[in-house]
Amino acid sequence: MLKTRVITALILLAVLLLVIFSGSFIVFTIFTGIFFAAAAWECLRLFGNKFPVVGAVLWTVAFAYLVISASFKQSMLLYAMCVAIWVLRLVPSLGFGLPPLDGLRNRLLTGIYGIAVLGAFIAILSLYNRSALYMFSVMALVWIADIGAYFSGKAFGKRKLAPSISPGKSWEGAIGGGILVLLASAATLTVPALNDTFAVQLYLKWGWPGFLAILIVMVAASILGDLFESQLKRRAGMKDSSNLLPGHGGVLDRLDALIPTLPLAVLVGYWM
Repeated sequence: MLKTRVITALILLAVLLLVIFSGSFIVFTIFTGIFFAAAAWECLRLFGNKFPVVGAVLWTVAFAYLVISASFKQSMLLYAMCVAIWVLRLVPSLGFGLPPLDGLRNRLLTGIYGIAVLGAFIAILSLYNRSALYMFSVMALVWIADIGAYFSGKAFGKRKLAPSISPGKSWEGAIGGGILVLLASAATLTVPALNDTFAVQLYLKWGWPGFLAILIVMVAASILGDLFESQLKRRAGMKDSSNLLPGHGGVLDRLDALIPTLPLAVLVGYWM
């Protein structure tokens, strides 16, 4: 399993680097669109949709429309809607649960979460449109938080964060992930070549208070995104969102923590 996981990760990294170094926004957009289509299909399966392929095609058409019309450059309303969706609907569901798979409430929630996923992938294009480095700097915050949470949880985890949703996560792991993000981000302040990264721009615009506050919120958002997808999989009786990525599960399994954080990062960048 570990060998398969590593091979898949290396192949994906190689393809991603080729796409980025091509310097073509069109190529990067097509690459992103393919992953969005896969994520939409997985999302619909998790919600028990009977025609996930058809639904994924429709969502991908919406993605293509926003790209072709260049709406991703002026999509602050979409990003604000995504943040509101998480605050008002998706995060509360972690406490009071999800509706049954066969009801109207579930269909409504499918559309709501679909908008959140769409907004996240459109946000990738907005971040990349600024620079590949800036985009990676936002994603790296989530990846670092995940790594820090894993090792902190293994070493110190005692208090369960959400035992009924994801028994493996602990408060100690979440705190450890947050601390690692803050330390790594603070280290980037000393590297001139990383001046145009999310964390450095936070510090330059809002000083230490803004730097600490926004990064802590970003880490919290990434944890909530991970927990919500875990809740969806538990309700659907699935271990992974799919088997599209050997050794890793599905696209949503790899991007779940990014779904709430990417639109938030674009909004913060707009305010800066």
